[in-house]
Amino acid sequence: MTDPTEPRRAMLIVDSANVVGSVPDGWWRDRVGATTRLRDHLASLDTAAVMTAAGAPTDDEVQTVLVVEGQARGVPATSAVAVIAASGSGDDAIVDIVAAHPDRRRVVVTADRELRRRVTELGAHVIGPGLVRNG
Repeated sequence: MTDPTEPRRAMLIVDSANVVGSVPDGWWRDRVGATTRLRDHLASLDTAAVMTAAGAPTDDEVQTVLVVEGQARGVPATSAVAVIAASGSGDDAIVDIVAAHPDRRRVVVTADRELRRRVTELGAHVIGPGLVRNG
C-alpha cells in the first residue's frame, strides 16, 4: 500500500460512516459489507475529477483515505485506498488527518455540517457524498 502520509500526494479523505449512511439501502444490516463496497468503489473513481469538482484541482497523484469507525473498523486497506480506523470519533480522526498535512491539497467527503466547518477552517475543501457514492 502507498503511504498516505507521503508529502507529494493530494488527499481525498472520505468520512465512511457519513457516505455509507447517506443512502437508506440497508447498510445498517451489514456495516462492514457496506464499507467494503464503498472502499472498492473508491478504488475505481477518477479522483482527479473529484478533486476538480471540489474546487481543488491538482496535478499531483491523489491518495484516497477512507476513515472508518465503529463496526467498520475491521475493513482492510487495499493498494488503491488507505483505510484509517478511528480509535474514537471518525470526525476527530478526519480533522487530525487534515491538520497533520497543511502542505497538501485535501478534499474531505462528508455531509456533516460540523465536520465541514472544522476541516474548512484548516484549509480543506469539502464535497458531499453524492460525488463519490456508489449507486
